[in-house]
Amino acid sequence: MTRRLGTGDAVVIGLGSMIGAGVFAAFAPAARAAGVGVLAGLALAAVVAYCNATSSARLAARYPESGGTYVYGRERLGPFWGYLAGWGFVVGKTASCAAMALTVAAYTAPGAGRFTQSLVAAAAVLALTALNYRGVQRSVTVTKVIVTVTLVVLAAAVVALATAGAPVPGGLTPAIDAGGVLQSAGLLFFAFAGYARVATLGEEVRDPARTIPRAIPIALGITLVVYAVVAVFLLRQLGPAGLASTSDPIATAIAGTSWPAITPVVRAAAALAALGALLALVLGVSRTTFAMARDGHLPAPLAAVHPRFAVPHRAEVAVGVVVAALVLVTDLRGAIGFSSFAVLTYYAIANASAWTLGTRRVVPVVGLIGCVVLAFSLPLASVISGAAVLAVGAVAWVATSGRRR
Repeated sequence: MTRRLGTGDAVVIGLGSMIGAGVFAAFAPAARAAGVGVLAGLALAAVVAYCNATSSARLAARYPESGGTYVYGRERLGPFWGYLAGWGFVVGKTASCAAMALTVAAYTAPGAGRFTQSLVAAAAVLALTALNYRGVQRSVTVTKVIVTVTLVVLAAAVVALATAGAPVPGGLTPAIDAGGVLQSAGLLFFAFAGYARVATLGEEVRDPARTIPRAIPIALGITLVVYAVVAVFLLRQLGPAGLASTSDPIATAIAGTSWPAITPVVRAAAALAALGALLALVLGVSRTTFAMARDGHLPAPLAAVHPRFAVPHRAEVAVGVVVAALVLVTDLRGAIGFSSFAVLTYYAIANASAWTLGTRRVVPVVGLIGCVVLAFSLPLASVISGAAVLAVGAVAWVATSGRRR
């Protein structure tokens, strides 16, 4: 690949991967867990994200292959751990797809019943799966447009809340519960999804050993500032209880100001960001599913490539059907919690792999401990369901060991 990207380009790509639909959805379940402590949870989630991205960057420099921790775990810890990371990625990002689809429904069908919103979410998933089937992918240009629109709308929302809002008395009064902060950090980890995209640019940036370590903290720092400002004004406008009780917090907060006319714009931007994230997620999950099927870890038919569209069409259809079914039986908080558990497992394996490199071990140790603590601080239902699905993956590994040999 051509090394054409500088630090600024890498930062923009990192922002494009992080600032998206998560900011429109993750604050509500996090506030339900920690109240005002959501701000401390946000900072903790950013620290763990930084450690994970730094470990991934070191591994990407050593193993410049597609597959991420699926490759790193295999090479550093053994085939099973690489497989488990890949399995965790597939199931975690499948849940992320469901969360994004439910976010689309929350902002486009406000006030509708849960069943109606589930149908809207399922329709969005199937429509984007059809687009992916025909080889329609989200381009870099579209990514930049979505990020720009999201940032402009978030800025307008903050201005509206700051100048035309009606603050709730005591909305920012400290009342922090340590357990709640940890749980909120685990849920808010979802909002930083995509940060490791910076770590995968080793073959495309100039002087990657210098550029990537600089770009990661800059991109994470900017994202953290944006999220923190939004969180402060949401708490100021809605209060912890009000924030916790809504599935479309930014639109709800704006509707309570003297600028309610921009509420439809916020809803449209949230839906656009969620649809863009959903398109990219379905694309990524289907490709990982395809790769694992090709390596014998998932059913072989999923490794088929369409003769005309040159896409892994069976994997795409399978992912789309699973996500469409998932949105019919889960809610937004459950999808975010399950996704966070599985993805934290994925990055725990990444940190353990980075630790075996033998140098600069503080960051991977902090990252590994952080991933484990946040994963088991999530709502009990998310921990149980996440652990059960990972166990199913482990059983499948054992059951197919003979075929692999």
